Amino acid sequence: MTGSTLNKVRAGIIGGAGYTGGEMLRILINHPNVEIIFVHSNSNTGNHVYEVHTDLFGDTNLRFTGELSFAIDVLFLCVGHGDAKKFLETTEIPDHIKIIDLSQDFRLSQNSKFKNKSFVYGLPELNREQIKTAQNIANPGCFASCLQLGLLPLASKNLLSNEVHVAATTGSTGAGQSLAATSHFTWRNDNLSVYKAFNHQHLNEIGQSLNQLQANFKQAINFIPYRGDFTRGIIASIYTDSDLSAVAAFKLYQDYYADQPFTHVTDRNIDLKQVVNTNKCFLQVTKHEGKLLIVSILDNLLKGASGQAVQNMNLLFGLDERAGLRLKAAAF
Repeated sequence: MTGSTLNKVRAGIIGGAGYTGGEMLRILINHPNVEIIFVHSNSNTGNHVYEVHTDLFGDTNLRFTGELSFAIDVLFLCVGHGDAKKFLETTEIPDHIKIIDLSQDFRLSQNSKFKNKSFVYGLPELNREQIKTAQNIANPGCFASCLQLGLLPLASKNLLSNEVHVAATTGSTGAGQSLAATSHFTWRNDNLSVYKAFNHQHLNEIGQSLNQLQANFKQAINFIPYRGDFTRGIIASIYTDSDLSAVAAFKLYQDYYADQPFTHVTDRNIDLKQVVNTNKCFLQVTKHEGKLLIVSILDNLLKGASGQAVQNMNLLFGLDERAGLRLKAAAF
């Protein structure tokens, strides 16, 4: 493992002032195997981290910097879509530094090679072994993680033979920290709306992953995303026609995720508070006449973003996969 004299992974963060950057800080400050070398933010240079992420007051005296240091082992790109590519176009990152990008810039196979760098798609439940030996990781999207985890077991046995129907609701943090008309409290509160019906950008990476396991999967994924009246979490109801019995479907999902530390399968009702503030994904698998229903829930900022990025870092550096990620759910 690459590390400092204290045998810790040295980490840098680009875009530390946003939602995913803040979550990255909350995890890494308490990670037993990580030393944060710098947190970069052009707009907050010189300010204490806790002046932006006020809940970190008393936890750290780190300050944002406008400078980069290459005395690191891993660089997290917590930036907006398109900005990771712009950053790498103008900044030469030495080959010894592993990059974990949280944007969508390098997730699709046709975009996974950029300049002299190649990116592995970082969904551990799909690509664990490839991640362990990768140099750079393209971290999956939040909706993409939630929906893929709900469908991978079926694809692994070539059992996706019909259209898939999905209705999924995400919290307001999924829209990022920049204000927009649909993220203001006065609009979002006591409100619910559909957006990007049937053409959400995460459908491309979902299809790519399903084809990785089931090459002949060509059926439609009819995805209706909703903006929810809450801050964090995703709940997705996924159903498709299936000949599997309830017992066989449940066993398929349990077997597929048996060795996965963060994805858990049940046939009991699940709710978002069980997973918010954790790196877990819960899957409820039930059969209703000829239809298989999978309910998938996760925290969009953790298993859907920063938590999964740290999970990938742990795999990259041969650490305990759960390190820094034994997080407590909100519960109530």
